[in-house]
Amino acid sequence: MNLKSKVLVIATTIFMISCTENKNSTEGIKYVEEPHSYAQPNEAVITHLNLDIDVSFDKEIINGTASYDITNNNEATEIILDTKNLVIEKVQEDGKDTEFSLGSYDESLGQPLKINITKDTKKITVFYQTTDKTEAVQWLKPQQTLDKTQPFLFTQGQAILTRTWIPIQDSPQIRITYDATVRVPKALMAVMSAENPKVKSEDGAYQFKMAQKIPPYLMALAVGDIAYKAVSDRTGIYAENSMVDAVHDEFSEMEKMMVAAEALYGKYAWDQFDVIVLPPSFPFGGMENPRLTFATPTLIAGDKSLTSVVAHELAHSWSGNLVTNATWDDFWLNEGFTVYFENRIMEALYGKERADMLGLIARQDLDEEVEGFKDAPENTHLKLDLKGRNPDDGMTSIAYDKGFMFLKTLENIAGRKNFDVFLKNYFQSHAFSTMTTDKFIKYLDQNLLNKHNLSFNTDEWVYNPGVPSNAFEIKSDKFENVSKTLKTIIETNKADASVVKDWTTQEWVYFIRNFPEDITPAQMAVIDNAFDLTNSTNSHKAMVWYEQAIIHNYKGNNVDTKIEEFLIRVGRRWYVSTLYKAFADSGKTEEGLAIYKKARQNYHSVTVNTIDKLLNNKE
Repeated sequence: MNLKSKVLVIATTIFMISCTENKNSTEGIKYVEEPHSYAQPNEAVITHLNLDIDVSFDKEIINGTASYDITNNNEATEIILDTKNLVIEKVQEDGKDTEFSLGSYDESLGQPLKINITKDTKKITVFYQTTDKTEAVQWLKPQQTLDKTQPFLFTQGQAILTRTWIPIQDSPQIRITYDATVRVPKALMAVMSAENPKVKSEDGAYQFKMAQKIPPYLMALAVGDIAYKAVSDRTGIYAENSMVDAVHDEFSEMEKMMVAAEALYGKYAWDQFDVIVLPPSFPFGGMENPRLTFATPTLIAGDKSLTSVVAHELAHSWSGNLVTNATWDDFWLNEGFTVYFENRIMEALYGKERADMLGLIARQDLDEEVEGFKDAPENTHLKLDLKGRNPDDGMTSIAYDKGFMFLKTLENIAGRKNFDVFLKNYFQSHAFSTMTTDKFIKYLDQNLLNKHNLSFNTDEWVYNPGVPSNAFEIKSDKFENVSKTLKTIIETNKADASVVKDWTTQEWVYFIRNFPEDITPAQMAVIDNAFDLTNSTNSHKAMVWYEQAIIHNYKGNNVDTKIEEFLIRVGRRWYVSTLYKAFADSGKTEEGLAIYKKARQNYHSVTVNTIDKLLNNKE
């Protein structure tokens, strides 16, 4: 190695060490006002968690200790954690019992846990246990799993549910590292959003480490009879034993997605990217927990047609996990960027036509959402004001799809080359930090718009309702052909299966969602008899078809039974809320409620809260 090379290596090493230290430092951070957390991090803030817990399936509780390294920023005499429906047994300060108190209870926020400290306090330890009201955790009986032999548990922390299973400063702007010791029954494996085991331990005890700072909503735990199978040396899958091979086949292109993502916006920062497929009650398509994405089994279609969700969760490794919304009012900074990034990954792997189809479906979702908020247009702003509301209220298509259209329009105006340089620099310069909308707009002005002398209606996009008129128009020749096929079927009352034999899931979804408003049950029967949509094993196709069946009173091929079976089996909130909403909007609320009373016990609290509200259910 020559002298020049040695100097370069030394300089690079120093830079990497500096980056590692900076990404985990809280020095000099000024936290913004956070309406969804009781924490006062500018006074005293947690920096590292050591979690030591036992998981009891017999009692359905998690109990143990949460110990925090803390920084006292202002000679504070107390530190405040967020809790909800936890039993706080005692608290220690630097190893000695200390006084604490729980404040008044709020239905959404829970209670503040106020702990006495001194200016010299370095560590606090909370002894606690969960209760039967813990919303983040779902305990599943063996019969609620695929293999039906062992129980299962998983947590879901986003947006503010981590406080229901760990006492913590539950704000996205507070980033921590963590270690954990988790003890579970010997027949089961535990995995977390951290460094994970690949095989079961002999004694049921597992050790975890998350070396990079993450926000509390990304704390995640799953426990079940699961197995691991690698896809590449840095990607792999966990699943129940009987579906490991199917999941592995479905997600076999994870490494290709990683390579495509890194080529766009820089090196993956989390070392490992694994996916665990959970039981059907998991409420989301996927959840981007660092190192271990949680995913719904509804993605397993057998043809890789729904793997854009995996691309989406991978993209979150940059937009969301690496650069995080500072508050839930800024949620679009996570999701809008991620939908855009997902679209670029899909284009890199499968071509522009597939990406355009996904983009057009997103635009259709956005238009429907805007119409749905016509009586509350403020909900269609990108930057929200959720003070006094549950942050889940902001998790709509607006954040995802209006955010995506905002960035897609910016790309069109700036040019893809300039926009990619801008985004890559944005992720790298703000890595392991949080972002507010105002701060992002300033960065956008300085590093893209002013730099290239561009004019853009940023404030209209961010602070005004609806979709601005300059939104980029996405076109698809394939979707035009789908529209022609649908028109011919309606006009001739005939359907030819050979015409659709090579259709992608996206084409089917577009076909079904664009049925004319006056389509008759007889016309739907022609379509169903030709394409057997009622019995589709593709969950997305089935969901949109069932929605149309409910709306248009189609009763053929025993579809009512299939809809009920789907709603009882599947807990993915987007899918089930779409169908229950169709019941409600069609004047069939009682019919929907009858099914919901059977299905409700199978849903996670995230889904239950949404459907209770939608159907005005009083349970």
